[in-house]
Amino acid sequence: MSPVSHTTIHQRRHDRMNAEIRRVCDAVGDFIEYWGFKAIHGKIWTILALRRDPMAQTEIAEFLGVSRSLVNGAVRELVGYGLVEAVSEHRNSPYRAVVDIWPTIADILRQREWALIDNAKMAIESAIEEVEFSRIEELYDLSRLRFLLRLTELAQA
Repeated sequence: MSPVSHTTIHQRRHDRMNAEIRRVCDAVGDFIEYWGFKAIHGKIWTILALRRDPMAQTEIAEFLGVSRSLVNGAVRELVGYGLVEAVSEHRNSPYRAVVDIWPTIADILRQREWALIDNAKMAIESAIEEVEFSRIEELYDLSRLRFLLRLTELAQA
């Protein structure tokens, strides 16, 4: 086998592997987006988690086929979440993923859900007050409103 053909075979394998990893990044990005996050966050975190060596933002952008400015903003947010970290203080330092993600994901979801639960609780409390004030209980069941209020309080606990 000539050195050229060996190099060509090696490059084809490398290209196929990169294509498969991009598919993994896209799939994780879709999953993360389903949770209400940005798909790019999942894609960047995934490539950094799978690579043995840290990657510079330009490498990440090239690998994922996105703009460097998109990567820059997303990396900044991921660093803020504690999901990605620079390997040094240098301005163009490469990044690596923080693999223990569940505490961060749980905190983010909890904060987001807390606002939703709190809004529901305030609406239920307001409805209870209105039913009690108006004394019109023939349309709505006050005990069920109170039950919903207890459920929201349980969810907050």
